[in-house]
Amino acid sequence: MFKKRIWKPLLIGFGWLICLAGLVVLMSFIEVKKEELVCKKVKVYIPGNQYFLDRQEIDNILQTTSNSLVGRRIQNIDIHGLENKLRRNPFVEFAKVYLDMDGTIQVEVSQRQPILRIMNRFDQDFYVDEHGLKMPLSQNFTARVLAVNGFIDELFANKVDSLHTALAKEVFKTADFIRKDSLWDAQIAQLYVNQDHEIELIPRVGNQRILLGNADSLSTKLNNLKVFYKQALPLVGWDAYKLINIKYINQVIGVRNETLIDSLKRRKQFMADSVKKATIEAFRHDTTAMGDNAPILKSTNEKKTSINN
Repeated sequence: MFKKRIWKPLLIGFGWLICLAGLVVLMSFIEVKKEELVCKKVKVYIPGNQYFLDRQEIDNILQTTSNSLVGRRIQNIDIHGLENKLRRNPFVEFAKVYLDMDGTIQVEVSQRQPILRIMNRFDQDFYVDEHGLKMPLSQNFTARVLAVNGFIDELFANKVDSLHTALAKEVFKTADFIRKDSLWDAQIAQLYVNQDHEIELIPRVGNQRILLGNADSLSTKLNNLKVFYKQALPLVGWDAYKLINIKYINQVIGVRNETLIDSLKRRKQFMADSVKKATIEAFRHDTTAMGDNAPILKSTNEKKTSINN
């Protein structure tokens, strides 16, 4: 029994020693193989449906043409340096470069996914990606994302950077909420920031503006708007309101458009009020000139004015 206890740890230790020795030999073999290995080709994989970067752009970043990666010894190629070059590109979110044992350099590049395009009041134009980071526009590709303009103070230094102003963060929060909801993603065409620094939604259907205010309680506000769309607009028509105010959580306020009939009625009433005002002013002028002999106006609300002599 005592001998078994002695030999068991010795056998385990001997087994680990053999494994370690084998690992050292294998690593040495790999190093020798690597020294002899040359780059046979470069494969580039760019997943996703955005095309800010193409194969030619990746080749330019890696300088595969000028430096001729193909044919060079692998030990003379800085794999980490290639990764860093790719990651410095503003359209690259993630980059991975690794080597296959057959001499193929595998390049995998994940691009940034913009969800918002901001046009600030200083005529600067830039994207904001899904992580809330600013990124420049591309000459190769224009992303079809929600756009916002107006009185926006957020500046862009032509590099990947986070949002700094509270208003820009609220706009991003609103855009992110809209893109994740299939109904509002299809209905809202644009955002606008007015002079009061409040967010307005511009719908695809209808001519009205939707005053959102800020990005607080987005779910409640847009649910109120959905109820308003279902219950009120079918009765009066999509163009009945020029403004729908949903910035208050517990109510929706609609400001009606003035129709042609409303305009004519208002103009007719204005003309009637003008004539009435002119008649009263003329009467007052006459009574002032007559002094004590002026007649007394008993009632101005009657159709026929009664006058005492």
